[in-house]
Amino acid sequence: MEPDLRVVERSPVAFVAKIVLRTRAVAVTLGTTIHLSGATRGEFLASPLWVEHERVHVGQYRRHGFWRFLALYLAESVRRGYHDNRFEVEARERAAEVVRSSRTRATGR
Repeated sequence: MEPDLRVVERSPVAFVAKIVLRTRAVAVTLGTTIHLSGATRGEFLASPLWVEHERVHVGQYRRHGFWRFLALYLAESVRRGYHDNRFEVEARERAAEVVRSSRTRATGR
């Protein structure tokens, strides 16, 4: 994990998202801080796909700026819903590519 990234367990922000999304565990990225609810830091870090997904969101914040990205993300969620939000789609696709690529390098296949 990048040294400037923070992970916050039992975050109230993530707790609200967990209720809204009706899920057992959730991560919410705000800038370079990843807020967790329903999962420990260890559980989060043990999932390369989840970590990479949230790292993509960190990159989106860096690319667009904190407030602009937050506004764009919320507008996308209202317009298309959480699952089809273009920023979520990008994070899922890029995370899957990175994890697949690292597994390929590790196995040599």
